[in-house]
Amino acid sequence: MVSVLIADDNSVVRAVLRDVFHGAADLTVVAEAANGVEALELAARHRPTVTLLDHRMPLRDGLSVAAAIGAFSRVLMLTRSAEERVVLDAVRAGAHGFLVHGQFAPAELLQAVRAVAGGESHLSPSAARVLVDAVRTAPRPTNHYGLSTREREVMDLIARGLSNADIARTLVLSPKTVENHVNHIFAKLGAADRRAAVSRWTPN
Repeated sequence: MVSVLIADDNSVVRAVLRDVFHGAADLTVVAEAANGVEALELAARHRPTVTLLDHRMPLRDGLSVAAAIGAFSRVLMLTRSAEERVVLDAVRAGAHGFLVHGQFAPAELLQAVRAVAGGESHLSPSAARVLVDAVRTAPRPTNHYGLSTREREVMDLIARGLSNADIARTLVLSPKTVENHVNHIFAKLGAADRRAAVSRWTPN
């Protein structure tokens, strides 16, 4: 059973989300929070599998508590904004997913929660575009280790914590193609796993 904490200051939004989860046999809402302070307290108390976290809330906003909540739960940002700062700050804080209201149906929300609960990532299209643009414009290591342009894009997304499945969705590639790129990247970097690859790729 995947347990879920809903954190949103809008009581109507919380009610709608609660109804979405009501019909899912493998998902259960264990608590609801109306502000960031309450979200952090409830996450520490219930240790939900996934926390749905709005970024604009009273007392403390979602971005300011995302990293702390990440010690108890996987964070899926669920908000109305796809501003570059919000998306990048959420990913840097450890969010495993980012959904924008109006860009997903109830079925996709359930799919996203299950994906995040399983250790994968899930992004709305606008959030994915922000992340790809940031990766493409960010300074890269001087030493590219012989990686192709596409392999460097994949490696930058690995360094941001995205899973193979989410990289495939973000770059519009097949999962097999991403897997092949990752294998080539590891070979060129002389890395046995993602942690080693990120350590070598990311400048000190």
